[in-house]
Amino acid sequence: MPVWLGNASVSRGVVFSALFLIEAFARTILLAVIPLQALRLLGGAQEVSIVYFVSGLIGVLGSLMIPWVVRRIRRRMVLTFGILSMMSAAFLFAQQTPPALVAGIALQAFATTSIAITMNLYVMDHIARREMNRFEPLRMFLSASAWAVGPWLGVWLSVHASIHAAFFVSAGASLVMLAFFWYLRITDNPAVASRRPLRSPNPLRYLPRFFSQPRLSLSWFLAFGRSGWWQMFFVYTPIYAVTNGFDAVTGGAIVSIGSATLYLVPLWGWFGRRYGLRLLLILGYASAGILTMAIALTSGLPWIGAALIIGAAVGASLVDGGGNVPFLRAVRPFERAEMTTVFMTYRDASQFGPPGVYSFLLQAFELPAVFLAGGLMTLSMAALSGYIHRRM
Repeated sequence: MPVWLGNASVSRGVVFSALFLIEAFARTILLAVIPLQALRLLGGAQEVSIVYFVSGLIGVLGSLMIPWVVRRIRRRMVLTFGILSMMSAAFLFAQQTPPALVAGIALQAFATTSIAITMNLYVMDHIARREMNRFEPLRMFLSASAWAVGPWLGVWLSVHASIHAAFFVSAGASLVMLAFFWYLRITDNPAVASRRPLRSPNPLRYLPRFFSQPRLSLSWFLAFGRSGWWQMFFVYTPIYAVTNGFDAVTGGAIVSIGSATLYLVPLWGWFGRRYGLRLLLILGYASAGILTMAIALTSGLPWIGAALIIGAAVGASLVDGGGNVPFLRAVRPFERAEMTTVFMTYRDASQFGPPGVYSFLLQAFELPAVFLAGGLMTLSMAALSGYIHRRM
């Protein structure tokens, strides 16, 4: 029997939110540390972009094989393997070498996606559809403490304690998540697990099936835009800080302040329920895109640039208020494993797609070009949000 804090959906939401919180801390403690480590080891923003492009591409190829693994071993073992991969990535980062850095980013991308896929499958098994609009803001709100503290704390530990401290803290948090997950003894929903899945776990079969459904395609592109903006924020904000005269700890603090806007997610969740998800996403993407583009115009004014970055993060937090609701509301119950796997590739695609574009831009332009391109991409998501059904 699973260990729950009760049978109500709210209790289940709290349990899953706690797992997401621990996983978020394991990742966020390294959010600002890894880009700064990459800049130090590789020497420039273009080289950092190339590393993220290559590592992200490796991660997405590995992630597409997760359904094949899920069909052959229990879902809990896939989640366990993902958590162990997160721990291994932390130890690779601690080696402080370029090859280990590339391998660590790729392994972390695979771990993040495998954990996200299995956790979202558990969520869809145990939390009713009608509760999703409440669960997503709750999950984001409880995770906000990790996003608000982790980036700054990771850089502070690296500077003032030990260059390896943040990596060991990340590995320790992953171990705590693994122990808590096995203590809970979460099981698959028998009503869903007993039904026949799609015939093949081959990605070439279920990729077309996913993108042939307009609502699922729309949910993927919107999630890609949201993740792409945050990926740009986490990687290039610390680099922007240190290349404009700030110290590393200040760069980590800017990332933490921007990430702390996730505390506003419950407010945006209420706004979305009151005025509609479509309006929420249009406002969020438009404001984040415009403010991000404005950063490119602040050359020589780093404090204004930092303020604009934080303001754009507020806009991005509006988008997080809707979370993955468009996908959760669109996916069919008995296609969850296959469709969730395809959907979650937005994380990996956002980790290698935009950095690939940025690496080309940085051959001819300076760092502000990254924010201009990222802002344009985000602004285009505002137009795409107009296709969301009004009743959602």
